[in-house]
Amino acid sequence: MSTSKARSTRKEGSESELPKPAMRNPVNDEFDLDFSNDIKGIVSALHQIREKAQKDGQKKNEETISSVASEIKSTIDELKSKIEKDRQSFAKALSKSSKECESCLKNETAKFQSLYEKFFKEKATHLQALKGKRERTMISEQEKSCAAKIAQLEESLKKKKQDDKTFSILRKTLGSFLDDASDEDFPPDD
Repeated sequence: MSTSKARSTRKEGSESELPKPAMRNPVNDEFDLDFSNDIKGIVSALHQIREKAQKDGQKKNEETISSVASEIKSTIDELKSKIEKDRQSFAKALSKSSKECESCLKNETAKFQSLYEKFFKEKATHLQALKGKRERTMISEQEKSCAAKIAQLEESLKKKKQDDKTFSILRKTLGSFLDDASDEDFPPDD
């Protein structure tokens, strides 16, 4: 109490009433020193509590981050595993589909080859038949043409023989009119 009175008097009184440092009470000084040490201890304890709280908060944050990171890593690993399974499944399906397509392609190629060979053989047979028909038609036309030419030539030959006979008769007749002409002037008939 004496300390509080002294403090209140200091606030209320003038500077001349202030006790001089040499006149201070040693008990009060010890009390102020203890009080000051206690406050420093409390402040120090509060600092330690705050540091510990920060460390605890930091540890809690690190644990939370670690937990979230672990969950994320686990999720990513699961996704990787799922993607790998899906990739393998897709690869198997693609391989199976590829083999089926390859098999179908081989079958269709064999069918096409067979049809092509059949078509080629039928074409050759048809062309041969057509060629034979054409040849027969051409031969028949040539025979008709040749027969017509032969008939024409025979007719022409008959006419020529007839003309030759007529000419020979004419020459003999002329020769009889012309007695002085000799037979040597006229070559014999062939």
